[in-house]
Amino acid sequence: MTDISDTGGLRRPIDRSRLIYWGVAALTTVLVAGPIVPIILQAFLDKPLYDDSAAPTLGNFARLFSEPGMARVFFNTLYFGGLTMVIAQVFGAVMAVLVGRTNLPGRKWMGEIFIWPLFVSNLVMAFGWFTMYGPSGFMTLAAKTYLGAAPWNLYSVTGMGVVAGLSQAPLTYLMCLAAVTKADPQLEDAARSAGAGPFRALWSVTIPMIRPAVIYSAVLNFVVGIEMLAIPLLFGGPSGIQTVTTFLYDKGINAAVRPEYGIVGAAAIILLVIVAFLVWLQGYLMQGAGRFVTVRGKASRPSTLDLGAWRWVAFAGVFAFIALTIIAVFGGIFIRSAVTFLTPLIPFWKVLTPGNFELIFGSSTYVRSIVNSVVVSGVGAALGTFFIAVIALIARRSDFRYRRPLEYVALFPRSLPGIIAGLGFFYAVITLPGAELIRGTIAVLILAFMVRYIPVGFGAIAPALAQIGEELDRGARISGADWWTTVTRIILPILKPALFSCYALLFIHFFKEYVTAAFLYQPGSEIIGTTMLQLVAQGDNGPVSALATIQVLITAAFVLLARRLLGAKIYG
Repeated sequence: MTDISDTGGLRRPIDRSRLIYWGVAALTTVLVAGPIVPIILQAFLDKPLYDDSAAPTLGNFARLFSEPGMARVFFNTLYFGGLTMVIAQVFGAVMAVLVGRTNLPGRKWMGEIFIWPLFVSNLVMAFGWFTMYGPSGFMTLAAKTYLGAAPWNLYSVTGMGVVAGLSQAPLTYLMCLAAVTKADPQLEDAARSAGAGPFRALWSVTIPMIRPAVIYSAVLNFVVGIEMLAIPLLFGGPSGIQTVTTFLYDKGINAAVRPEYGIVGAAAIILLVIVAFLVWLQGYLMQGAGRFVTVRGKASRPSTLDLGAWRWVAFAGVFAFIALTIIAVFGGIFIRSAVTFLTPLIPFWKVLTPGNFELIFGSSTYVRSIVNSVVVSGVGAALGTFFIAVIALIARRSDFRYRRPLEYVALFPRSLPGIIAGLGFFYAVITLPGAELIRGTIAVLILAFMVRYIPVGFGAIAPALAQIGEELDRGARISGADWWTTVTRIILPILKPALFSCYALLFIHFFKEYVTAAFLYQPGSEIIGTTMLQLVAQGDNGPVSALATIQVLITAAFVLLARRLLGAKIYG
């Protein structure tokens, strides 16, 4: 009997591997398109998506642009994003050079402190800045008491941009640090032999070589700025300043009578197009990054620039910067959580109280938000790691015909702002048949977070996968193993360190996420971030600080365990 698979017959037999290929490709496409398609539909309907009488219209865009102050909203968004980018690039790049290439005293431990803001949400950072530098903040009152006035105003677009930029500077720092520490020292030596001093060689040779890292992080920070919610909401709301994200939040959640879904959908599409264009621009600008490759087969270690007597001046400047923008911000959160009020006029130890934590742990709602956050992060990160690993293996180590399109689809969520992802999933669960089963549960949060952070996990696994020789795959296939057996028995065990890193990264991102959940949670599915948003709106600063402190402590404990026990690589 002839096997049609050996005769070039009409079709190939469908084996287990191909079922996995097509199943994962279909699931990924549905999950990624799921939150986008409803938003597009809603933008062109005159009534809510779930209303059977909704009809097509272009009026939502006309209403959006005729909305009073809409031009100012878009200007604020672009200015805020641009200032966030500039501040982050300047301070992050300078810190990377000082830590990575000079003999700055204490550079190792100061570099560790510098990345703390990456481990917590922008909501926590925003509240810390509010506690210390807000109108009634500790440092503001101290400045007014001893200097007569405070030289800062966070309730302005410029003030918001400075806070956001300083919070994002660690991202630039890590990207530039990786580049500056791998620069070929022979290039600097050549400049020195031509008569250039150490500073001139650093400025003329090494700094230009980190341009790809600067470009990549610049666009990324601009994207983060225009899609950020916490800082514009906390500092812009009281002064009437709106960005696109706070506009979407107010119209979609805080609408006085009923959410204006049409206008929200139109604004969401515009924001999505802007972010998608910026992500494309990022890739386009990075096309020539190969011109800056200096690390080849021969290992080399860049020399350390001796700052001489200036190293202590640099130390004083860097320490002051870290103390005022990171240690003070986190310290303010911790202290505020343990006192009735915080002021420089009264020693904090005289107003200590356990009341804020008693309120948190005495409320079933608040305790549930903590438990839900841990469950969503722990279970979601595990499911996400498995799902992303399979996507990466299909995209990079299979003969699936559509593996490249699958990778493009999987990476598209990096163009999806959190507020749009949450809004899209909200539309999906209220309109799709059967979706009511997960509506208002933590399951929908896990699903939304997984989709949102597929690119993060893919970025942790794909580089490690590229380092595994393909001869291992070929050897297993020659021995008769199919694709699934090959990757599960051979490739995945080798990928364990990368999988641990992926899990750790996803856990941290899930644990600090709040924007995506803003449209999705209901009583019973609260997480720490959404509870903090509610408390901030109510002005309950003590409980907010207590919850923020709990979030920071859990995150710190997890990071320590992930590094020590799992050997996970987190943020470089």
